[in-house]
Amino acid sequence: MSSREQAWFATAVLCGAISLLPDPAGAQEASVIQYRVLATNKTSTMQKEVDAAAAAGFRFGNVMGGPTAGGGSEVVVIMTKGSEPGNFEYRLLATNKTSTMQREMQNAADEGYEYRAQTAFNSAFGGKEVVVILERAVDRPVVKYEYRLLATSKTSTMQKELSEAGGHGFDLVGMTVAQTAVGGDEVVAILRRKR
Repeated sequence: MSSREQAWFATAVLCGAISLLPDPAGAQEASVIQYRVLATNKTSTMQKEVDAAAAAGFRFGNVMGGPTAGGGSEVVVIMTKGSEPGNFEYRLLATNKTSTMQREMQNAADEGYEYRAQTAFNSAFGGKEVVVILERAVDRPVVKYEYRLLATSKTSTMQKELSEAGGHGFDLVGMTVAQTAVGGDEVVAILRRKR
């Protein structure tokens, strides 16, 4: 290789190496993630707060229900902005009857909403409730799912019901242990399969 070819090769390698280095300004900009913490003891209030955060460009991050230091028994939702662009809508379902939840989840799924998370907490008006958060991407194709909710107070029964549902192609997406109005202390599992 001639000295001219060696110089060209060295320059090409150096330029390639420099292009692989992160841009400090761009990298810092891309890694900025904003958070919004929402907390209330009323699921109807939480629906409004989640809707307002979604309208401001935030996306659902996580949810947990239970006692907090300042608010008693609350549902706490964390929304994020910056990690994934998009326009999303949310539906919060809350009930102390698992049979009602099954029907409400399927109705929302028929409208294009997908399961994101679930929790249980003692709400101000509804008592002990299971809360499910569903999400719909406004600017993306809709994937339709069929949902199945399993609830039992016996883990041996849950094993049998999960195995049966799995045999029909249902995939587990979430689980809580909650006290419900009808079943007492129950294991509540949510499964889905593509339609």
